[in-house]
Amino acid sequence: MELSSVFASPMLLLQLCIRTLHYFLVSLYSKVCDRRAGVCRATISPPPTHSKLEENKVQDSTTPTSVNYHFTRKCNYKCGFCFHTAKTSFVLPLDEAKRGLSLLKDAGMEKINFSGGEPFLHDKGDFLGKLVQFCRLELQLPSISIVSNGSMIKERWFQKYGDYLDILAVSCDSFNEETNQLIGRAQGKKSHLDNLYKICSWCQQYKVAFKINSVINTFNVDEDMTESITWLNPVRWKVFQCLLIDGENAGEDALREAERFVISEEQFQEFLDRHSSVSCLVPESNEKMRNSYLILDEYMRFLDCREGRKDPSKSILDVGVKEAICFSGFDEKMFLKRGGKYVWSKADMKLEW
Repeated sequence: MELSSVFASPMLLLQLCIRTLHYFLVSLYSKVCDRRAGVCRATISPPPTHSKLEENKVQDSTTPTSVNYHFTRKCNYKCGFCFHTAKTSFVLPLDEAKRGLSLLKDAGMEKINFSGGEPFLHDKGDFLGKLVQFCRLELQLPSISIVSNGSMIKERWFQKYGDYLDILAVSCDSFNEETNQLIGRAQGKKSHLDNLYKICSWCQQYKVAFKINSVINTFNVDEDMTESITWLNPVRWKVFQCLLIDGENAGEDALREAERFVISEEQFQEFLDRHSSVSCLVPESNEKMRNSYLILDEYMRFLDCREGRKDPSKSILDVGVKEAICFSGFDEKMFLKRGGKYVWSKADMKLEW
C-alpha cells in the first residue's frame, strides 16, 4: 500500500497508530519484566544445600593429633565405675582396623592410644601387637601407647612387640588389694598389685615407658599413694575424677551403676593436695576429661560426650576422618589445657633403662 493511500484514509491511519502503540507497550512491558527478573536473580539466591553446609564444616574440622581407639569393649574385670562397658563384643577385622589407622595418619594423627575394654584380651594380645607393629613400621607414628588393666600381659608379648611401643599405662586405683576387690579391679583372687609391679619391671627391661592411671572414687579418695607411686616411678600418673556417662555407667540402659563411686570436686582436690609432692601426677577433673579426648569406638566412630552420654558419629571407614570428626564434640583448647600434648615418644624421653 502506498503511503499516500494511508493518509487519504482516516480509518487506516487510526489502525496504524493503534498497532504501533501496541507494539511499543508490549516491548516496554517485556523490558521491565526482564529487568525485574534480573534484580530478583541477583538478590535472591537459593539457600546452600545441606551438602554444602557439611562441606564447609568438614573444611574447618580438627586435626586428630592424638586419638584413643577403644577397639574392644570386652573386659575380664568389672570395675564399678567403668565408662566404656561391654555393650557389644564386636572387633573390626585386622585389615579394616589398619585401613582406619592409615586414614587417621593421613589426616594428621601423631599419637595413637589403644584401649578397651581390655585390649590384651582379644586374640591373646596378638591383634593388639599387630596394630602396634603396623603403626610403628608402616605408619611411622611418633607415639604409640596402650592402656590395660595388666592382668593379661605376658612377657613374651614384650619380647615380640615391645620395641614398637612407646608407653604402657596400667590402671591401678589402690595399693590395697581389698580396695581393688571392692572396686572390681580384679579377676577372682588374683593379685592386681603383683601384676602391676611385674609389668613395671618388664617395661624397664624391654624399654617401654611405664605409666599408671587411677580413678579416684569413694573407695580410694582417702588413700595416700605417695610412697607406692614414688617407688614405681612412672613417667606419668594420670589421676581421674570418677565420671558418669549416661548409657555406660549411669541411667536405665547402663551396664554399671557408678553413682555410688562419685566424689565431689572438693574431695578430688583434697586427694590432689595430699599427693602434691608427686612430680609425675597429672590430674584430670570431670571438666577437663569430658570433651578433651578424641575417642574412637569399636566401629571407628568418634564419640561425642558433650551431653553426658556417648553419641557416635558415622564411621571414618565410611565417611572419612574429616567428616566424622566434626561430630566428635572435641574441645581442642581443653585438650591442650589438660596437658594432652607432651613428650610422648620414648626416643625423646631420655629415660635411663
